[in-house]
Parts: sequence; structure tokens; C-alpha cells
Amino acid sequence: MNNTTQIKENYRFIKLQKLVIVSILIGFLSAFLGVVLKNTTEYYEEIFFHQTIVNPLFFVVFPVFGLSIIYFLREYVFKKKENKGIKEVFESTNSPSNNLPSYKIPSHFINGLLTVVFGGSTGIEVSTVVASATIGSVAQRKQNAFRQYKTELICAGIAAGITALFSSPIAGLLFSLEVISKKVTRAFILTNLIAVSIAFGLLHLLDEKPLFAIYNMTWHLRAIPYFILLGIIAGINSVYLTRCVLFFKAQFSKIKVHYYKIIFGSVILSVSLFVFPQLYGEGYHAIKTILINPNGMVFSMSMILTFIGILVLKPIVTSATLASGGDGGVFAPSLFIGAFLGLLLALILNQYFNANVIPINFVIIGMAAVLSASIHAPFTALFLVCGLTNDYTLFLPILVVCLISKYTAKMIYPFTVYSYSPSLAK
Repeated sequence: MNNTTQIKENYRFIKLQKLVIVSILIGFLSAFLGVVLKNTTEYYEEIFFHQTIVNPLFFVVFPVFGLSIIYFLREYVFKKKENKGIKEVFESTNSPSNNLPSYKIPSHFINGLLTVVFGGSTGIEVSTVVASATIGSVAQRKQNAFRQYKTELICAGIAAGITALFSSPIAGLLFSLEVISKKVTRAFILTNLIAVSIAFGLLHLLDEKPLFAIYNMTWHLRAIPYFILLGIIAGINSVYLTRCVLFFKAQFSKIKVHYYKIIFGSVILSVSLFVFPQLYGEGYHAIKTILINPNGMVFSMSMILTFIGILVLKPIVTSATLASGGDGGVFAPSLFIGAFLGLLLALILNQYFNANVIPINFVIIGMAAVLSASIHAPFTALFLVCGLTNDYTLFLPILVVCLISKYTAKMIYPFTVYSYSPSLAK
């Protein structure tokens, strides 16, 4: 009896050791993929975007060229296998037999990079999520002992990938929990903690900086009613984004000749980018511009009209990008919409209502609020934006506004682009 117990204990210990080792490997590979994709995209996006400013003709050339290359790769290199985004991850975690094939790693990496670099108005976040989830999925298939930890190891890859993109291990953990797993097990805690620790260590080793480093922040209690208003408006805007994406995907799916999709999507993109260059790619370059000195921005009607145009068109160009074959999701668009929405509201409040609010606070809280409402994950949005800015001064108002925006969005429309399916909507 004692020998049997000892054998079982040894087996558990060996399995635990293997689980720790594979979690370290998943964490490193996923984080490395995320860092390389982030830096490569940022580098080439800046070069290509500069070319469009110098010669606006590229606003026409780049979108159709980028979407055409992606179509060619899917058709002839990846054997006509479509990328369905995060829904692929859900299908895998919900089915023991449905696995993420290894080609998803290069497929999402390359297509995500090409989409953004050539002006597609989305981000690399979903590409990173699916590619890093695939790393976890491939790892769990290598040994029978890991089969029961399929969801945990997929989530470990995702958590490490999100950590690498946003410099926030807590956001990585919470995204895996709130959006993917939705349950906590001991194996989840072990694998995901190890993965994000490795990812965060890699970021420090490579001296990766936060995307939007902001310092000397403060906020005032008198701004709370205005924060609440921002949360409600952010929830409404997120629903507009979600419905746009779903509508465009449904309409474009009726087009049987794929190149017609590319042409229609490119026309929408080119015209929009020509009018509002801020919509090019992820849009982080535009967010950085308004973060330079939002408190000193001079109010003007032309600025307000520009902001309104951007807020109306961003969901449309994002939807056209995704529906015509681009690779990406709503992470970056949500942050972009939230930043411009928050600044617009702050400027209007200060100009017409003498609210004397701090615009930069509304930019940051707006980013978190729209993201929270778009993916129904307020705690992920909270820590993600705090990680992006490397500042936790606004922790409490961000938390409150994220909850308000999420439940406002759910009251209006209960689905996200990840959770929607035609059968559930009936």
C-alpha cells in the first residue's frame, strides 16, 4: 500500500515538474512572439505611414496591396484556411478534439503584421492572442499528461502574449480568466503565473518601455459625475463598434468573389484614410500625438468636427478591414476610440460647462472604458491601461468607469464580437 502511494506521489511530482517546465517554455515563446510582432509592426508601420503623408497616393495603394497579399497567403500558402480570430480559441477550449493547428502561429503573425503595416485600421492584439494560444495548444499535445490541462496551457500562452504587448502581467492573467477560461483551477493559477512571470522578466531583460508612459497625474472628486457620463457614452460607442463589425462581416460574407471584398474594403479604407490619416493602422501614433499635451489643446469647431468624424468612421474602417480579409480585432480600435472620445468630452465640458476637468484623465479613462465595454472585461481593461501608461493614479476612477461602461453596453446589446453567434441572437 505504501509503495502504491509512493508511486502515485512520484508520478504527481514528475507531472508537476513537467507542467512547470512547459509553462516556462510557453511563457517565453509567447512573450518573445509578442515582443517581436509588436516592435516589427511599430517599426514598419511608422515607415509606411510616413510615406503616405509624403505621397497621399499610397493611401490608395497600400490597403489594396496589403489585403491582396493576405488573400494570396491564405489561398496558396495556408491552404485556403481562414483565420476566425479569438472564436478559434473558444472552439478549441470548448472541444476536447478541436485543436489549434501549428500553422496558426505564422499565419496570424504574418497576416496581423501585414494588415496593420499596410494601413488596416485594427491592431495586432488578436493576432498575438491566437498565435500565442496556438503555442499553448501545440505544447499540450506533446504529452498525454498535458491533455487534461488544454485550456490552462492555451490561457498561459495568451496571458504571456498580452503581458508582452501591454507590459502588464495582471492584464494578461485577467484577460485569460475573464474572456477565455472564465474559471479558476489550481493548474490555471500555476501555469499562468509562471507564464506571465517569464514574460514580464523578458520585458525587463529587453528593456521594453510602456507604450504610453505618463507622469505626474492627479484627479479630483468633483470630476466623478463627468467620469460616470464618460462611462455611459463609452458603453454606447462600444456597442456601435460591435454592431459595425458584425454588420460588415455579415454583408461581406454575401459577396462570393473574394477579390470584390478586397476592392470594397480598400475603397472604404482609402477614402477614410485620405480624409483622416489618424485612422491608419493601429492608431497608436495618433493617441501618442494627443497625449503630448491634451491639457493645452485649443478648442475649435474644426477640431470638434475632426474628432466626431474620427469617432464615426473608426468602427466603419475597422469593420471593413476585418470583413475584407484583414487580421485583427477590437483591442486597438477600442483604445483609439476611447482616447478620442475622452478628449472630445473633456474639451466640450471645459468649453461649454466650465467643468475644469483634466483632459488627459479623460483620454486614459476613455481608453479603458471603451475596451471594457467592447470585450466585457472591466478588470482586464483596468490593468491593461494602467500598464500601458505605467501609472496607477487613476486606478479607482478607471475601475468605476469600466464597470459602468460594461453594464451600459450589456444593457443595450448583450454580445461582444467574440461571444456573438447568429443562433444566440435569435
